[in-house]
Amino acid sequence: MQQRMINGDELTPVAIFHRLQGERKVLLESRAEGKHGRYSIIAANPVETIRVDGNDVTDATGTVYADDPLHALSERITRDDFTAPYPFIGGAVGYIGYDLLRVYEPIPNTPTVTRDLPDALFQRYETIVLYDHLEEQVILIDTSETDATMRLESIREQLETPETHALEPVVRTSERILTPKDEFIDRVLQAKEAILAGEVFQLVLSQRIDATFTGDPFHFYRTLRKQNPSPYLFYIDLGEAIVLGASPESLVRVENGKVTTNPIAGTRPRGKTVEEDMRHAESLLQDEKELAEHRMLLDLGRNDIGRVAKVGTVTIPKHIELERFKNVMHLVSEVEGDLRDDVTPIDALRACLPAGTVSGAPKIRAMQLIDELETVKREVYAGAVGYLDVRGGFDFALAIRTMVVQGDTAHVQAGAGIVYDSDPVSEYEETLHKAKSLLEVFA
Repeated sequence: MQQRMINGDELTPVAIFHRLQGERKVLLESRAEGKHGRYSIIAANPVETIRVDGNDVTDATGTVYADDPLHALSERITRDDFTAPYPFIGGAVGYIGYDLLRVYEPIPNTPTVTRDLPDALFQRYETIVLYDHLEEQVILIDTSETDATMRLESIREQLETPETHALEPVVRTSERILTPKDEFIDRVLQAKEAILAGEVFQLVLSQRIDATFTGDPFHFYRTLRKQNPSPYLFYIDLGEAIVLGASPESLVRVENGKVTTNPIAGTRPRGKTVEEDMRHAESLLQDEKELAEHRMLLDLGRNDIGRVAKVGTVTIPKHIELERFKNVMHLVSEVEGDLRDDVTPIDALRACLPAGTVSGAPKIRAMQLIDELETVKREVYAGAVGYLDVRGGFDFALAIRTMVVQGDTAHVQAGAGIVYDSDPVSEYEETLHKAKSLLEVFA
């Protein structure tokens, strides 16, 4: 591995993204405080694309059938011969879709509406750029075996050349709601019947909106990161689709043998004044329904981590705490544990997919009911977006508040947690509001 430091006081992650030359560019950022928001990741020109379709895993050498496609994916990326103090030094960036879980769980493949995206899609990068927000430094890293010096020098020259790229503003031209209102309401009623019958405690139903647009999708991302700063901000050009978003929630992270997940449940809008903001916060912290839902999802997260952690190491360092974001406030918890010696980091990812916040409880039955009720394949939505480091660690956001762009069409999906006393019309309006709030950045 080779690396080079350059002064970053006149650069930003967005400026680096623009100046970096090449194709299939990615930008991963964070507005989180502390070490998890310290580095932004920028890369271009992947050396390989890895696709997963069910049990079929395809890379540069061809397609193989894998009983465990997530392990097969990890094996194509992971090497253990690098040491560096950074969370990501190279590896793969992409997504794992919700529907890959059909390989692992007894869930049929019922939904018929699809965008024909693979169940997982990653691009492998050997040369990356890190922006260190704490030190205002730019770190160039190359983990390839040949020509690393030449590539790093080329990138240094690119970053020292001011960008001249002008983005074409994004304008929404049309939108289409895929699920009619009466149909969604009927699904909520069916979900409530299953809840009253004792099949599940909660079920998350979603719907999708498709919008056509003109302009450069990266312009949309730049607007989104300003209007909705979040712990996970990402723009990933995968060739056949661009995945971008601002997710508030970590699905799962493994770093130095520690596995962490962050359940989020419970939301209020930010107040227009300090006094109103405090009232909203107090209302959320005293809402027994929101608290009960959060506790249920916290228990799911603790169970997920417990499946792969050493006995006695599972802790809850953050327990139902209020966190304020720019436009909303959430109830947030954190569960962590020490990874067992007989499991791999990818086992932790498998244990946490899908998050209870996008499926329900109990998970398997909730997923089976979702499959019966939803006609639109979730694909990226409710899955995982992030990176797999070459050394085996990873950091994945939950794929919510996420947009998938194909050509001139943007796809946005949003869900609502259905419980026994849910109002069907309110749940419909909640999903619509969540989806449209993302599309409104198009203005």
